[in-house]
Amino acid sequence: MSAASDVFEELRSRGWTLGIAESLTGGAVTAEFVSVPGASAVLLGGVVAYATPVKHTLLGVDGELLAAHGPVHPQVALEMADGVRSAVAVDGRRADAGLSTTGIAGPDSPDGQPVGTVHIGVVTPLGERTAAFLFSGDRAQIRAQSVQAAFSLLRGILRE
Repeated sequence: MSAASDVFEELRSRGWTLGIAESLTGGAVTAEFVSVPGASAVLLGGVVAYATPVKHTLLGVDGELLAAHGPVHPQVALEMADGVRSAVAVDGRRADAGLSTTGIAGPDSPDGQPVGTVHIGVVTPLGERTAAFLFSGDRAQIRAQSVQAAFSLLRGILRE
């Protein structure tokens, strides 16, 4: 069973919904989750907030935080994960869980952080958490590792 399938089962068993906010993964986390049969019972939607201003305007990430630290920061990941819960709300009900990715897949780094720097954020009724990674490989490998790490982090929180 894949990590995405595990997350689906954990969320479904709780009756929880999910919103996904992505930057460097460009929709790959959402696509992986949608590949799980029955995903529509859990997933409300996904947002690709690739441009930094969209993280602020659509997901509500603090503008001063973005100005001071840029989009590749643990607090940005956390605020993306929380903000997507509202962005995909249905009938005024926010998603129960929010999952986000932000980082630098390369080939260049716009702000001097190493290529492969990734932050993942998770917000659920159980709490919130971020995880930082420094993945190696080419752009596609960094993005693929980010997708798997996102599901692994959320799965771990759900199983605590």
